[in-house]
Amino acid sequence: MSFVLIEKARPHVALVTLNRPERMNAMAFDVMVPLRQALEEVGQDNDVRVVVLTGAGSGFCAGADLEDAGPVPDIDGLTRPGIARRAMGILDDVVLALRRMPQPVIGAINGPAIGGGFCLSLATDIRIASDLAYFCAAGIKNGLTATELGMSYLLPRAIGSSRAFEIMISGRDVDAEEAARIGLVSHTVPAEELLETCYRLADRIIAFSRLGVEITKRLLWSSLDASSLYAHMDHEDHAQLYVRLTTQNFEEAVRARKARRAPEYRD
Repeated sequence: MSFVLIEKARPHVALVTLNRPERMNAMAFDVMVPLRQALEEVGQDNDVRVVVLTGAGSGFCAGADLEDAGPVPDIDGLTRPGIARRAMGILDDVVLALRRMPQPVIGAINGPAIGGGFCLSLATDIRIASDLAYFCAAGIKNGLTATELGMSYLLPRAIGSSRAFEIMISGRDVDAEEAARIGLVSHTVPAEELLETCYRLADRIIAFSRLGVEITKRLLWSSLDASSLYAHMDHEDHAQLYVRLTTQNFEEAVRARKARRAPEYRD
C-alpha cells in the first residue's frame, strides 16, 4: 500500500494525498520519506502548474505517530542523539520541499492538522479548510515545546505574533471558523466542496503566466526574510523587469484585452 498518492486531478493540477487514514495520516517516517520524494517528483514535472496537498479520510495530518513512528532510514552507526537529529532533518526536508517547489501549493485542509501536521499545513502557500478542520500546536501538551518544523517562524508571520504566542503556548484548538477569521486559512467551505474549491482556484492560477506565478510565489516567501522594504523592493523590481523584458506576456495581455479574449501566455 502506498502511503502517498499522486494523481493528475485535472489538466496541469497534481493532487498529492497523504494516504494513511487509519492513523489520521500521522507523520511516520514511512509516510514522510515518500512524501518528500513525491513533492520533489511533482516539482520537476513541467506539466504540473498547481499542486493540491490533502489527507485521506477524516484527517489532514495528526502529527507525530505516537504508536509507531516507523524506521528512520540511514542510521547505521549513529547514537541516539544522532538518530534524533537525522529524524528531525527528514521531517524538516518535507517542509522545505514545499517551499522549494516552483508551483504554488494549495493546502486542502480536510480535517485535523495537529502538531507537525499543523506545521505541514503552514508550509503550503495557500490554505483552504473544510468546516471539519481544526489546528492544534500539540507539542506543548505532550511535555515538549510547541516549536517544531518551522512553526515558530511560520505561524507568527501568518497570523501575527500575539495570536501565535497564545495559540502555541496554550495548546488550544483553533477551529475552521476561527482559522478563517484570523487569516490562518483563506476561507472555509463545506467538506464536500473542499477539493472542487481548490481546483477552481487552481484553474484560475493556471490561466496566468507560469513564469509570473512561479516568481510571485518565490518573492512572497522571500519577503518574509527581507531585511528591509528597500531591499525587497529591489528584488521585486528586477523580477518585474525580467518578465517584462524577456517575454511578450504584457503585449499579449494588451492584445487579448482589446480582442476580449483570454490571453495565451507563452512566457
